[in-house]
Amino acid sequence: MKRRLARTLGAKLFVSHFLVALMGALTMFTAILVIVPFVFGNLAGGTGEAMGSVARLLGQTLLYSLLVAGLAGAIVAAAASLFVSRRIVEPVRRMLAATRRISAGRYGERLPVRQTDELGELSESFNAMARALEEAERQRMEVISDVSHELRTPLSTIRGHVEGLAEGVVEPSGETWALLQSEAERMGRLVDDLRRLSQAEAGQLALNLAPVRPTGLVQLSVERMLPLFEEKDVELSSAVPENLPPALADTGRVVQVLSNLLDNALRHTPPQGRVTVGARTKGGEVVLEVADTGEGIAPEHLPHVFERFYRAEKSRSREGGGSGVGLAISKALVEAMGGKMWAESSGPGKGATFSFTLPVFHRQS
Repeated sequence: MKRRLARTLGAKLFVSHFLVALMGALTMFTAILVIVPFVFGNLAGGTGEAMGSVARLLGQTLLYSLLVAGLAGAIVAAAASLFVSRRIVEPVRRMLAATRRISAGRYGERLPVRQTDELGELSESFNAMARALEEAERQRMEVISDVSHELRTPLSTIRGHVEGLAEGVVEPSGETWALLQSEAERMGRLVDDLRRLSQAEAGQLALNLAPVRPTGLVQLSVERMLPLFEEKDVELSSAVPENLPPALADTGRVVQVLSNLLDNALRHTPPQGRVTVGARTKGGEVVLEVADTGEGIAPEHLPHVFERFYRAEKSRSREGGGSGVGLAISKALVEAMGGKMWAESSGPGKGATFSFTLPVFHRQS
C-alpha cells in the first residue's frame, strides 16, 4: 500500500515541492556557514580575539535564525505542496472515476469545471467527449430501432402471405408472388443502402475522381429520372451554364447523389409541380442545386433532414417513401469527394432546395 501511495501523482508532486524547499534551505545553510566566517575573518584581519568572538557570535546567531526559518519554511512548503498537489490531483481523480463510469455505459457522466487553467480545459474537453459518446450511443440505438421498424413491415407482409399460402387461405396468384417479390426487393434495397452508407461514412468507398463537366452530370441525371417525373405529371428542367469549369468528382457517385435528390424532390412535390436542377460556381467550388415547389421543410426539421430514417411527419406511411437513408448516403458521398451538402426551405408549402458542392478541377502546370 505504501509503495502504491508513493507512486501516485499527489505523492510525487508533494515530494518534488518539498525537495525543492529543502534544497533551498540547505543551500542557504551552506552559504552562511562558509561565507560568514570567511568574510568576517578577512575583516578582522589581525585585530585580535574580540573581532573573532564577534564573528563567531554573529555566525551562531545567523545559524540559529536560519534553523528556525528553515523549519518554518519546511512546514509552509509542506502545507503549500499538499494544497497544490490536492488541487491538481482531485480533478484527475474525478476524471478517472468518471472515465470508469463512462466505460461501464453511463454516458451522461459530466465533470464540474471549477478552474480556468489547463485542468479546467481538460475537464471541458472530457465533457465534450462524453457528450459526443452519448450522442453516438443515442444515434446507434435509434438506428437499431429504425432498422428493425423498417424491416418489420415487409417481414410481416411476407410472413402473413406465406402462412396464408401454407394454410390455403391465400391463392398463389401472380399478384401474390409479385407482392412477395416486391417486399423482398424492398428489404434488399434497405440492406444495400445501409451497407453503402456505412462504407461512405467510414471512407471505404472506392472513388474514381476525374475532371467532369457539370453539364454532363446534370443531363445524365435528368434523363434517367425524366420518365418518373412524366408519370407523376411533375415538370423537370435544368438550368446549367455551358461555361462552368470542370469539377473533380466521381461521375457515377455524383449521378447517384443527383438521382437521390431528384427522387426525394419527386416524392414531396405534388402533380403540376416543378423541379429544377441548376449549377453555378462559388469561389473554388461548383455548386449543384435541386429545387422543388413541393411541401417544403419547417425550420425545426432542417437540421435533421440528413439523418438516417428521419421523417418530418412521423405519421406518414413508410410504404410510399424510400428506404430513409438516401439523403444520408448522398451527404456522405459528397463529403467523401471533398464537398458539403445542405438544405434550405422558406417553410411548409414553399418548396425546398438541396445543394452540394464539388471542388473545381485545376490543371497541373
